[in-house]
Amino acid sequence: MVNKIGVNINSKIGSWGDQGDGTYINPVLNADYPDSDIERVGDTYYMITSKQHMCPGMPIMKSKDLVNWTHVGFGFNSLSWAPEYNWDRMNGYSFGVWAGDLAYNDGTWYIYQVDYKHGLMVTTAENIEGPWTEPVILLPKEKVMDDPAVYWDHDTGKAYLIVNTGSLQKQYGDTSKENENRLYEMSWDGLSILDEGKLIHTGIGAEAAKIYKIDGVWYIFISEWTIGDDSTKLGYKNPKNDRKQIVLRSEESISGPYESKIVLQKGSHFSHRSASQGALVQAPDDSWWYMHQLVQNDDDPFQGRVQCLEPVTWEDGWPLIGVDENEDGIGEPVKRYKKPISGYEVNSPDTSDDFSSDELGYQWEWNHNPRDSHWCLLKHEKKLRIKASKLLPDADNVGPTINQWTTEDGSKSPFWRANNTLSQRIMGSTVGVAEAKINISGMVTNQYGGFVRFGGRSNLIGIKVDDHGKKHLFYMNEFGEMLTGDEYQSDTLHIRTTNIGFDAYFEYSLDGTEFSRFGPTFKLEFGNWTGDRLGFFTWNEVKDDGHIDIEWFKYNYDGPKSASWENLNKRS
Repeated sequence: MVNKIGVNINSKIGSWGDQGDGTYINPVLNADYPDSDIERVGDTYYMITSKQHMCPGMPIMKSKDLVNWTHVGFGFNSLSWAPEYNWDRMNGYSFGVWAGDLAYNDGTWYIYQVDYKHGLMVTTAENIEGPWTEPVILLPKEKVMDDPAVYWDHDTGKAYLIVNTGSLQKQYGDTSKENENRLYEMSWDGLSILDEGKLIHTGIGAEAAKIYKIDGVWYIFISEWTIGDDSTKLGYKNPKNDRKQIVLRSEESISGPYESKIVLQKGSHFSHRSASQGALVQAPDDSWWYMHQLVQNDDDPFQGRVQCLEPVTWEDGWPLIGVDENEDGIGEPVKRYKKPISGYEVNSPDTSDDFSSDELGYQWEWNHNPRDSHWCLLKHEKKLRIKASKLLPDADNVGPTINQWTTEDGSKSPFWRANNTLSQRIMGSTVGVAEAKINISGMVTNQYGGFVRFGGRSNLIGIKVDDHGKKHLFYMNEFGEMLTGDEYQSDTLHIRTTNIGFDAYFEYSLDGTEFSRFGPTFKLEFGNWTGDRLGFFTWNEVKDDGHIDIEWFKYNYDGPKSASWENLNKRS
């Protein structure tokens, strides 16, 4: 399919990622995979990324070449440590799972992360694919803000953890705006903190630290916001703020003293979005690479925070990330570059699904912990069934608060209080077409069900059943304002949604062949730490009753496709 802007979305190779010729184009993951950390074990790289209140939490991915990534599981099967993440509260919007650290030591896998509302926690596993233990709180929320990282020093037999403590532990009377980052000694098993911590670094927005020891030299990578700083000469000066990656270096001790240097900033290829937070890794040929996100300081990062891969060179004991475009000693991101490791085919995370597996695919995540009694996979029928629950009440400590989650005051939309919404990320930013077949024969009076796009805004299309049992097509915007169509006569609903850039719209069909537009063209937006998502919803305004069956979901987009994409997209 070649659309009106000339992009062939049926190709397995697109405008980003692996190009099939030994090169890649950044971003290598052009989707909402923020706050990455990578650990190499053997010839395989494993990566975690955050996703706030989505469940399961902390997606885990793997790659052989640092360019082509696939899902292998989640660090948190559920957000089990607090009631606000449950389906009957749904009050954890934008909290939950934040930036984490993935580590492997003495045969054990570790994931550390800070839930801003509950503190620093760790979960462990013998196998990267799980099962993972119930998380243990290591430091309370009163002491930590975000972004932990750990390091086991096998030279000394000591283990360490660094974390952004923000202003939470500042001395009385200290009104400075800088974040404080503290270093703690940790037990060798990684399950307890042994001291009160030592202040290592302060800086505006300083966070996302990672610890490395290379040839006896200590390096701490830290991202900093440089609000109002016009020193970035290349590219666009965003009036909101800018972000840079700095490195601390000490030849003496992990406790310092440290020198510091800026090693990565915005460049000409991504001039509207800052490059920073990420992970340093080494390839089998001893070359160094850095995976990092592009952050949200742009008007239209509607696909979310994406991942870029940069070559790393060393000059006078300092890493230079990317290429030095203006010869000032600071790196800028590359656009196209030779792959670190050759010989692996184009691949990507799964997207399309025919729901024929025993378990739900790793591409799917629930909006908060799901009500498990109200969804199931019908294996023999190859369908996903989602049962309707009553909306949660519009009350304190239930559902989102104003502007906590949505871009504008759309938190009063009933969508945010409907449990068991299932969704996945959009891929890329040029063009995408998603299509789904939904059986609505199980819908009952006062039930709503269908397809949703949501991120900074929510836009829904589907079927509502009135008091007399008649079905009507409807569209609902982010404020809960609804457009209702004529009576809908079929038990099958085909939905198709297209986005060209950040402009999107819905279409529907009774037979999957002839489609008609319904509802307006709307804008996709990044909102409170997430990009646009594609998914399914249902609720009932009166009682727990009714269901929808999703028969398949197909997604074409401008970018690399998974190994199973071609076969799944043939199903109609």
